[in-house]
Amino acid sequence: MDQYSQDPYSAAAGEDGAHNRNEARDSLFLMADMRVPGSPDAIQVRVRNLSAGGLMAEFPNGLDQGTPVEFDVRGIGWVPGRVAWSAAGRIGVAFDRQIDPMMARKPVGLGTKTPVFVKPVFRR
Repeated sequence: MDQYSQDPYSAAAGEDGAHNRNEARDSLFLMADMRVPGSPDAIQVRVRNLSAGGLMAEFPNGLDQGTPVEFDVRGIGWVPGRVAWSAAGRIGVAFDRQIDPMMARKPVGLGTKTPVFVKPVFRR
């Protein structure tokens, strides 16, 4: 058995979120607030991909595996999870609950404050 093989029925397989890495990931560029519970300040990070079970974000300082974190994902809200891995200025996070990643792609507002020059012109 190599170092990456895991028994899907073992308790350890569910702890690091590695079993979720086969889910479809939605590559995107999204800004999100991240906080470590107990810390008063949220940190803005770039989310590079998002799936129902987690995300990958740029985070130059790194975090220890298993560290609890929360992300304010646009269109979804605050989602708790744990750091699954940390390397090369990025972190992988396994969410504590499944989300619908397509909600992050939906428009947030009704466009009432969108400047006229940005709104599309619809001709009848």
